Amino acid sequence: MFKLITENWTLKLLSLVFALMLWFFIMGERRLEVNYRVPLELQNLPRELMVANEIPSMVDVRISGPRTLLMKVSPNDISITVDLTGLNPGLTSFRRLEERLNLPSGLRVTRLSPSFVDVRLERVQQKTVPINILLTGDPMGGFGVGTVRAIPDQVAIEGAESELKNVTNVTTNEVDLSGVNSSFSLIVPLQHQGRFSWFKDESTTEIQVEIIAVESAAEDGQGPIE
Repeated sequence: MFKLITENWTLKLLSLVFALMLWFFIMGERRLEVNYRVPLELQNLPRELMVANEIPSMVDVRISGPRTLLMKVSPNDISITVDLTGLNPGLTSFRRLEERLNLPSGLRVTRLSPSFVDVRLERVQQKTVPINILLTGDPMGGFGVGTVRAIPDQVAIEGAESELKNVTNVTTNEVDLSGVNSSFSLIVPLQHQGRFSWFKDESTTEIQVEIIAVESAAEDGQGPIE
């Protein structure tokens, strides 16, 4: 048995090496499919314009290719770039996103979701709107609310032109008057639920609340008549 093993050992060793090389080659060239989540990047947004619709931040991509190439692909190295250079206000559809994927040669995309993206560009506008003060609760018995004012009483909103058309005012956070018996002031945040608009500068205001004593009817000498 030993003689059979050692006989022509050089040739047998070369055969083994060749077989291993062939196996590694076949395994390395076997085509695989791998799924990735790839970032979608918008570049070169024209000045004075903004994106005024929801854009997916990630795209699901299935990539096919030789195993040796796929092993070298890192999710951090691939992305889909959409160039907005020269676009005017309006809706633009970018299709065949797979052609915008920076893949090494030898790999191809077999599935992509979403396969296209719509980008709506609008001009950035500014609008000044009044501040509505939201009061809750009641002062202590014998006291009432006098003058209430916001300083400033208006605020600038900036954002997509179409959204600003529907913005008529903003509201403060609740100002609780429960149990108070004296005038006070405080800084409160402002509320704005815009999807494509925001406060340009300030997002707070000072609320000044005057609390006054309220005389009862009996104290005024106007009790019930018998």
